[in-house]
Amino acid sequence: MLDAKTLVVIAHAPSENTKRMLEALIRGAKNPDIANVNVRYIPPLEVEAEDIKTAHAIVIGTTENLGYMAGLIKDVFDRCYYECLDHTQGLPFTFYVRAGNDGTGTKRAMESITTGLRWRLVQEPLICRGEFSEDFITQCEELGLAMAASLDAGII
Repeated sequence: MLDAKTLVVIAHAPSENTKRMLEALIRGAKNPDIANVNVRYIPPLEVEAEDIKTAHAIVIGTTENLGYMAGLIKDVFDRCYYECLDHTQGLPFTFYVRAGNDGTGTKRAMESITTGLRWRLVQEPLICRGEFSEDFITQCEELGLAMAASLDAGII
């Protein structure tokens, strides 16, 4: 993978089900048919601005907490926003939300911050609403595959 691109995954996964969703996303992104993409998962507390600045694309995973994104995901933006602002414009990204309610506030907050960063939403955000469903696992795997395949093909 000489000219491999890097897909960075930043996700807050505090429960067994959210861990399964994260693992599915990574499994999809690491599909053996994807030749030139390195998938790098970074836990929120370990993310540094340089990780974002060197990414070719990003997937962010968050839970819905009181109608907002997880505090650890907000912390990533708080710590990295200004250092990334002039260096990551146009960065392809998407996100997924494990929403116990409707995910509207979380989606709006993610879009507000990433609009400020001038990132480019390249896949419709995945909002996994309500009671946990095994479909969420499949949907996360498909999202990871779509992001990695798009990056590998030069579409994003």
